[in-house]
Amino acid sequence: MQWLGLIIRFVVSALVLIVVSWLSPGFVVSGGFVGALIAAVVIAVLGYIAEALLGDRVSPQSRGLVGFITAAVVIYLAQFIIPNLLSVSIVGALISAFVIGLIDAFVPTVLR
Repeated sequence: MQWLGLIIRFVVSALVLIVVSWLSPGFVVSGGFVGALIAAVVIAVLGYIAEALLGDRVSPQSRGLVGFITAAVVIYLAQFIIPNLLSVSIVGALISAFVIGLIDAFVPTVLR
C-alpha cells in the first residue's frame, strides 16, 4: 500500500507541475505528462537532499520564507539535471514555488 501512495503522490505532483507550467511565465515542462512525472521525481529527490542537509525547517510544508526560497532553488536547480524536460528562469522558479505552495495548501501531496 505504501507504493500505491507514493505513485499517487508523484502523479499528483506531475499534474501540479503541468498546471504550474500553464500559469507561470518562465516555467516550462516539456515532454507532456511523462516529462512532468520525471521532473516531479527529480524535484522530490532534490528536495529530500536539501531537507537532509539543512534540516526540517527548509521543508516547503513549514510555509516559511526559508521553505519558499528553498523550494524555488530546488526547482531552479532541477533544470540542470533534466535540461531537455524542464526550463526555468529565476523569476519563473519564484513564481512556480509560490503557485505550488498555494496548490499544495488545497491539494496536499504529503499527509500532515
